[in-house]
Amino acid sequence: MIADFIRRFTRRRSPSPAAPPSTSRAARPVIAPQPGSVAERLIAATTVLPSGRMRTYARTARGVGRLAAITVWVPLSVGFEAVLLLVPGTAKIRWTRMVWGGLCLLLSLRIRVVGRRAGGVGGRRARQNGERPVIYVSNHSSWLDVPVLGTVLPSNFVAKGDIEGWPIMGLVSRIGRTIFVSRQRSTTGRERDEMLHRLMVEGDNLILFPEGTSSDGSRVLPFLSAFFAIAKPPRLPPGRGPVEPESEAEAIAARPGMTPLIQPVSVVYDRLEGLPVNHARRPVFAWYGDMELGPHVWQLVKWRSMRATVLLHPPLDPNDFPSRKALAQAAWRAVAAGAAELRQNQPQPEGESAYACRPLAGMLPQDLERSRN
Repeated sequence: MIADFIRRFTRRRSPSPAAPPSTSRAARPVIAPQPGSVAERLIAATTVLPSGRMRTYARTARGVGRLAAITVWVPLSVGFEAVLLLVPGTAKIRWTRMVWGGLCLLLSLRIRVVGRRAGGVGGRRARQNGERPVIYVSNHSSWLDVPVLGTVLPSNFVAKGDIEGWPIMGLVSRIGRTIFVSRQRSTTGRERDEMLHRLMVEGDNLILFPEGTSSDGSRVLPFLSAFFAIAKPPRLPPGRGPVEPESEAEAIAARPGMTPLIQPVSVVYDRLEGLPVNHARRPVFAWYGDMELGPHVWQLVKWRSMRATVLLHPPLDPNDFPSRKALAQAAWRAVAAGAAELRQNQPQPEGESAYACRPLAGMLPQDLERSRN
């Protein structure tokens, strides 16, 4: 029996008379194992079946590492920013961009900027020299909008009043000089005066989310005209002359050419691990409705890389519009159209100034140009 097996094996391995044996190893025929043979069972035993366990472990380790790094970065950077609040000048404005940029870097969130930012860094001296304040209005689909826009735009946010009471975010927002609004009629005048003082006297630029809430990222909700009251105050009743300014901020705002500019901004998250973001993957970034922040952050930090594109539209002059409603509508059209183009991954014109923002430094090419001048 053993001799018969050796004879059959030798006959199978011997070359065919019609085809001489080849000395090349690559030319040798590949003999597939017979079903049920010993070779097939050995291959099946040594084959590693595809499994998602290692990928799950890697994603979990990545998320834990990022959360640990963020836990160290945020208290240290915000604590240093609290010290800078006592220092005059624009150091606190510039450092705020470093704080948000460092957070984007830890999240592996790259930022692509298309267009040109209106206005400069700001500051008291800039307002005294006649630099016009800017109000940036953007669509809002995620909490990521804050670090992304905070990195690109040297400005402060206007947020809902209930955020001030949040355990950690409230403290970070207060140190970051966020303006909280309650949207109640009894506090509208005081909140407007605070925003006007920050714009005109302290030299801050502001970021508004005129949708009033966050969306699912698939569309831009209509802009509420009440958010544009700071740039387009209501007209005086007929027969009333100009009102004397009651504060330094109103006096500066009354100067010719000091009305705040409105720059529409479109923000879309268009890359996830190097691939375009489609409708199915948009919920990875969107945070809206009654979604809890903790689980959303945990799912987000486990992805390897992300990218956000910020499209800066030409600024709008409130003096060119007859009412706040017309101004809000024009800003909404620009933001909605730009966001729709970015969601469809349409290429931007070559003439546009497209470049990547350095997340940690938060510097754009125009910042470097102004520093040389």
